[in-house]
Parts: sequence; C-alpha cells; structure tokens
Amino acid sequence: MRPVLNFCAGVLIACSASVALADCVVLLHGLARTSSAMNPLEEALNEAGFATVNRGYPSRDAVIQELAPLAVEEGISECPSDQSVHFVTHSLGGILVRYYLQNNELPRLGRVVMLAPPNQGSEVVDKISWVPGYYLFNGPAGYQLGTDEDSIPLNLGPVEFELGIIAGSKTVNPILSQYLENPDDGKVSVENAKVEGMDDFIVVPHSHTFLMRADVVIEQTLLFLQEGRFDYVAE
Repeated sequence: MRPVLNFCAGVLIACSASVALADCVVLLHGLARTSSAMNPLEEALNEAGFATVNRGYPSRDAVIQELAPLAVEEGISECPSDQSVHFVTHSLGGILVRYYLQNNELPRLGRVVMLAPPNQGSEVVDKISWVPGYYLFNGPAGYQLGTDEDSIPLNLGPVEFELGIIAGSKTVNPILSQYLENPDDGKVSVENAKVEGMDDFIVVPHSHTFLMRADVVIEQTLLFLQEGRFDYVAE
C-alpha cells in the first residue's frame, strides 16, 4: 500500500499504518546521552503507528562488548514477540547494534537507521582521549571508538542487514572538527559514517549533537523504516 502523506509530530512524513502497526522500533541513544535525546523520534514513530522502545543504558559504565547485549536485548525484550524489530540509533548506539548483530542472530530483524554513526571510528578519540576528564565523561566505551588497532568499529565486518545511514555535515565545535576530514558533524566525518553493505546514505546540514531532533532526519528515518529508502536531496 502506498503510504499517505500526513503531518505527524509537526513534520511531513509517511504515516502508513498498514506497515507500522506490525512493527516495533528500538531506539538507542549515543555515548553520554540519555533516552530523552531520542524523545522527538519516539513521538514521531508513535504517531506513525509504530510500537517503540526508548530506554536508556549506562553508556559510560562498560565496554562495547558488554553494552551491546545489555542495550539491544533489553530493547528486543520489550517488543511484542510477534512483531518485526527495527532499530534507530544515534552515534554509539549504531556500533552497539553492529556488534550485537555480528555476534547474534535476530530472525525478526527489520530495518536499521543509524544517525551519525562512527562506523570507521573517529579521529577525535585519537586526538583527545588523553585529556584529563575524558574517561569521566565518556567511560571505557569512549576509548573504543577511535581509528587505531583498538577500534571496535574498524574490527567489525560489513553489515548484512538492511541499513540506512544519515550523516551530518554541520559542526558547532570547530575545535574538534579540526581533527576530522571535512565535511563533518563535529565528532564524526561524513566519510567515517559509511560502512560496507549499507543500502542508502544521505547527508544533512546538522550537527552530531542535535541530529536526531531535526525534522528532516525524523522524516527520512520514518521513510526508510517504511520503504527501505531515503528521498532527501541536499540543496
């Protein structure tokens, strides 16, 4: 069924109840964030008819190898057992999904949308992880997102699931951006957001920190979950 365009959560999106009512979406926030960062997306997904799970996880308390099953399995457990499970992630959340799916089977997996994922690591970690206070703010997982031999993202293989990636090209942190290949979002370069096996990729003019709250990002996320594609063209 062709989705009907409607206004959901204040943005123009495709509200296809015939698809959405059968599916559950697990939202995973980024490093040093909370579930509230994903609230605008949660609201839009609910309005579009999806069941949603938006729970926090202790991103600063453990390594990625421990966080991945903790966050992903908790989310899956709250989805009805007869529904497909999609994921919408921000930053570190995308790496948790990649790590989990590389090491576990999920037969009812649907589609995945990653927002600003450091799929090839971030040079910011390489440059500033020695700074006093870095561990306090980012925890052990924060050291695993660089581009060296300890990088978890770089040690993961190509994705083998349906994946759309939205990268940001606007920075509000020129100090961090000096360590990144342009364009970048202040923490991850556009190039490093890519991963082999992805199905679609778009770049929007928003920063890493607030990417998940942008209307265009919410609109395109919903479209990918429903149709497996983006239709955004940068102006």
